[in-house]
Amino acid sequence: MAALTWVLIALAIWHFTIFVPDRFWGGIVGGFVFSMIGGVLGGWLLSGLSMPSRADTDVVTVLLGIPGTLVALTALWFYGARKEAQEEAAAAAAGRA
Repeated sequence: MAALTWVLIALAIWHFTIFVPDRFWGGIVGGFVFSMIGGVLGGWLLSGLSMPSRADTDVVTVLLGIPGTLVALTALWFYGARKEAQEEAAAAAAGRA
């Protein structure tokens, strides 16, 4: 049950990526995939490498998915922005040669 809550909180946060420029590596679909992975991985790590049962799932368990999602989306955005800048620089250098 905890993994479901982490996926759902990651999905909710992913919806807000429409407010930032689309520089995610893999586009918006890449952002979706990595937000899901980040949410589950972050929640799992912050819960002490254990998967809380249905009875142990509460609001705090849901909130554990937020940091992982934000870290994954931020890292993916910066990686995509860097890759895009490198491709533009390479295209500009090829145009001059």
